[in-house]
Amino acid sequence: MKKLFTLSLAALMTLSFIQAEKLVIKGSDTLGAKLVPQLAEAFKAANPGTTFEIAAEGSTTGIAAITDGTADIGMSSRRAKPTEMSAATAKGVSMKPTIVCYDGIGIVVNAASPLKGLTKSQVEKIFTGDVTDWSAVGAPAGAISIYTRNTSSGTYSDFKELAMKKRDYAGSSQKMAGNEQIVAEVSKNKNGIGYVGMAYIKEAGIKVLPVDGAVPSKASVLGKSYPYARPTFFYTNGDAAGLAAKFIEFTHSAPGMKITEQVGFVPVK
Repeated sequence: MKKLFTLSLAALMTLSFIQAEKLVIKGSDTLGAKLVPQLAEAFKAANPGTTFEIAAEGSTTGIAAITDGTADIGMSSRRAKPTEMSAATAKGVSMKPTIVCYDGIGIVVNAASPLKGLTKSQVEKIFTGDVTDWSAVGAPAGAISIYTRNTSSGTYSDFKELAMKKRDYAGSSQKMAGNEQIVAEVSKNKNGIGYVGMAYIKEAGIKVLPVDGAVPSKASVLGKSYPYARPTFFYTNGDAAGLAAKFIEFTHSAPGMKITEQVGFVPVK
């Protein structure tokens, strides 16, 4: 009897190992630090035996992971560049984007800042270094401390295009690894300014500034009245299949979109 039990236990363990499925997702911090982990937890609850490997190190890394075949899904807060598409094609990879949700890049300052808002022109001048003191935009004098994402970030690239007319960032700007790091720095620096995805604009110690009177919200992003609105993407090699397809389908389902909205982004439907 004991021998039979041992064999049965071994068989169950083997069966469990066979049934376990792993989904590797790499890329964007904007998607991968909050939203995707929460989607993954909900997906696992509905699909026991599924495991996830999530690495949120920037959109560039997600696109590269699909090109190199080291991820099932590449998270990106920007569209793949023509050079990245060509590199993928050269390796026989068909880079396919699927919109995950919509985002609005929020301009954030220290919670104690008396500033009530900025114009698009002022935002451009601050982040390019044309303006270096707060007194130039109607705030008490003080050297402006600029916090940006690092160069592997899709938000770094998108903001440069959306807010800076593709100009270079100020040489004094400090590059951060993720949204949470920008929040942390701005929250402790009364002269700090940075930008973050919508999921981070309500964090403690910071406040989001209206730009030309508009703040990132569901209405302003969908209505395109907010100037720094953008889609975010999952990239796959061709049409998603298997577990990746199921996860993307879940992301766009009613429960998935509810999570998306709760995290702070705008669902696709």
